[in-house]
Amino acid sequence: MRVLDRIRSNSTGRLALKIGVGIVGGLVVAVGIILIPFPGPGWAIVILGLAILAVEFHWARGVLAFTKRHVQGWTHWIGRQSLPLRALIGLVGMVFISAVVWTSFKVSMDIDLVQVSLDWLRAR
Repeated sequence: MRVLDRIRSNSTGRLALKIGVGIVGGLVVAVGIILIPFPGPGWAIVILGLAILAVEFHWARGVLAFTKRHVQGWTHWIGRQSLPLRALIGLVGMVFISAVVWTSFKVSMDIDLVQVSLDWLRAR
């Protein structure tokens, strides 16, 4: 933090840091939001962007703390559930993600993954 304190020690450095952190953090959050519907680390990228923004913006620290609290609460709640319920939650999540991937391919590339899979299976 000593480097950040030196940058913040004058008004030009403070403004440049705030602008730089705002641009980089905003871009990371935007990329994460775009990636949320796709398989992969969309939410993790959004949280990373919030962590970058939290370096300079108080509101981002609050959103990051709120997110951390709720993710930990969800994780702890899931951990206390029975194995069949955790399996059901996992299955529902997998079906949801599969539907999102199918819809993304269908809308953006006009490819029906179910049909492609069935055709591939028939060819074997």
